[in-house]
Amino acid sequence: MTEPREAWAAYRALQLMVDAEIARDLERESGLSMADYEVLAAAVSMAGEEECVRVSRLAGRMHWAHSRLSRQLGRMERRGMIAREACELDGRGDDVLVTEAGRRVYEDAAPAYWESVRRHFTDLLTPEQLATLTEIHHTVAATP
Repeated sequence: MTEPREAWAAYRALQLMVDAEIARDLERESGLSMADYEVLAAAVSMAGEEECVRVSRLAGRMHWAHSRLSRQLGRMERRGMIAREACELDGRGDDVLVTEAGRRVYEDAAPAYWESVRRHFTDLLTPEQLATLTEIHHTVAATP
């Protein structure tokens, strides 16, 4: 029987290894860092029809500290991928808008990103293993 510490160590090692491989592929293929891609993916999926998303909502969705996200957004803003503007509703926070250039670089990078995910992770697992992984996610995510 696998000990909890052994299972945790295996999970962490796997996560670090797979993330590193995908990040290398992403940088090589698109010039985006993993953080760039994750911010663009979350912002595009959350914005929907409104085209912008509140920084605080984005930080929550990504499970990032507001300060970490703010620094990342600054780097991306300087490169023209996103724009920040004061929230129209109450002026207390900022909204993030993915620019046309940001959307283009995200859409161009997505196929290579998903190919890397398949090559380094999903194609290596059986359908049963993928189902178990999804079940584990639902169990952990549902725990308060």
